[in-house]
Amino acid sequence: MTGHGFRADQIDTSKPHSARMYDYFLGGKTHYSVDTRAAEQVEAVWPDVIPWTRANRAFMHRATRWLATEAGIRQFLDIGTGIPTQPNLHQVAQQAAPASRVVYADNDPIVLAHAQALMLSTPEGRTAYLHADVKAPEAILAADELHATLDLSEPVALSLNALMHFIGDDQKPYDIVQRLLAPLAPGSCLVLSHGAIDPRPGLSDAVTNLYRASGIHVQGRTHEEITAFFDGLELIEPGVVMPHRWKPETERERAEAEARDLWIYAGVGRKG
Repeated sequence: MTGHGFRADQIDTSKPHSARMYDYFLGGKTHYSVDTRAAEQVEAVWPDVIPWTRANRAFMHRATRWLATEAGIRQFLDIGTGIPTQPNLHQVAQQAAPASRVVYADNDPIVLAHAQALMLSTPEGRTAYLHADVKAPEAILAADELHATLDLSEPVALSLNALMHFIGDDQKPYDIVQRLLAPLAPGSCLVLSHGAIDPRPGLSDAVTNLYRASGIHVQGRTHEEITAFFDGLELIEPGVVMPHRWKPETERERAEAEARDLWIYAGVGRKG
């Protein structure tokens, strides 16, 4: 399953992990006390973290549904998958288009331990999981699980939701995204959301320091810096915006979007 000689029981519960903290913010149950403590510290200084997280998750659902229905995409590569939280990406895609194929990739052992939940495909479609790190894009693209599931000569939606803010500038995040996009066929799409620098005095620094003190590197970026991940792609309307403002589906969603600023930006870009 992993291609790394990795055992699913090798889960470090001595320090928090971003995926498990995200699970806490979503109201899940797959996290440990160390994750709860770290998440509560973040929430104490940043009360918007829970609506932030849930707006991001809702964006993933809407973007996936739009890609499957409006863009005709039938293949999805979701990196930084996180702990399974229903509906998962494949459930959204396959509800819209039952023949959709999905490959999930994550480097957290606990995601691997729960990967079976990510592979309950429709009969017409297919899902697969690989234990892999976004910082090694060629390894992801060369994986047997990927090539048994996806045809890279046909369009693929590359999903990088709330992931690249964990990649520091010294790790060349823009280069990583370009290396992932390079072998994908014309018509492929990049779906990306990314934490932004909050303009409220000191808030971004306080949150960044809490994560880094827990051993989790995090780096917010400006709207301009986040938009740069889409260089060379055709941006789908409405462009790179706060996630709850990306094609809200109901009038209630539209009203809520206009009433709140959540400092994360998201967008979809299409490869020509």
